[in-house]
Amino acid sequence: MAVTAALTWSVSPMYAAEPGSSPDLSVERFVRLALDCVHREYPNKIAHVLSGDADAKPPRELTPSFYGCFDWHSAVHGHWLLARAARLHPDAPFAAEARAALARSLTVERLTGEVRYLEAPGRGTFERPYGLAWLLQLGAELREWDLAEARDWADRLAPLERAAVTRVRAWLPKLTRPVRVGEHSQTAFALGLMLDWARRAGDREFAALIERRAQEFFGSDRSGPIHYEPSGEDFLSPCLAEADLMRRVLDRPSFATWLSGFLPGIPVSGEASWLAPAVVSDRSDGKLAHLDGLNLSRAWMLEGILSGLPANDARRGALRAAAERHRTAGLAGVSAEHYEGGHWLGTFALYLVTQRGLVEGRRAP
Repeated sequence: MAVTAALTWSVSPMYAAEPGSSPDLSVERFVRLALDCVHREYPNKIAHVLSGDADAKPPRELTPSFYGCFDWHSAVHGHWLLARAARLHPDAPFAAEARAALARSLTVERLTGEVRYLEAPGRGTFERPYGLAWLLQLGAELREWDLAEARDWADRLAPLERAAVTRVRAWLPKLTRPVRVGEHSQTAFALGLMLDWARRAGDREFAALIERRAQEFFGSDRSGPIHYEPSGEDFLSPCLAEADLMRRVLDRPSFATWLSGFLPGIPVSGEASWLAPAVVSDRSDGKLAHLDGLNLSRAWMLEGILSGLPANDARRGALRAAAERHRTAGLAGVSAEHYEGGHWLGTFALYLVTQRGLVEGRRAP
């Protein structure tokens, strides 16, 4: 049944759910979106290099765990959504179905097939960096889950995690410039998710590499052109994602100073009008529907930036007001009416309302 009405929310800003807490009623809607797609093979858009006739196979044979949800990265973060929702709300009506879907996908045999696919010749750039970043987020979620079955899933996923990290370790030192776009290839967003994983996994060497590259790419940036945003098909903000990464890397006073140089136009009056939400003209168009995701990701990035500032920073009111404005606009666009948005927007919505990036991205004052 299509869900066309705007969603209503009781989750307040700056709130992070704890395991066992009661879910907002709309969390189940996000879970249903993921359950509807993680094992739904078609329609499917595969980014697949063919080396010969033998590579012409259906998605379920190419990537046996993550073949649903229209594309590989959406399948990966659809599984992340199920893991996070079931971990935070183990007694909710949807939790058993979510765990069953994870158990179906995260078998040794299927994940061995994923590793084989990723490491095959000609796939060096596959899902780099966006899909690999979400894969590590899935790994982080499973690592935090105090459930015997989840520990088994985490152990099974570990070889694929290692393959992803090995690929990023080889690539990141060779990247001479960051990619500053609003879609999958953006550097800043992926580095933020990867850094959160590295800290959770205790991979200090990988974390140090990301922190160093973040400083080299973005540490000297000034006057970010946020007034040029958004492009018509963005689902990530280049400027806000960069700031959301840097608050993970810098301490509060240093981040406050950096932000003054990078986004000097943030008002101190507490107004929200300095950053307007994007408007989606046609949600049946998969690319135009990206802008619903932009509103959601902007909301969590604004909250992330806010969390990185000192308590007395005069810009906090404007950041909070803009985050609320984007939250309202973004959540209103999440529905199952169009598969173009329904297969992925639930992930962005759950990441926002459970404040995933704030939980993992905190630094000491």
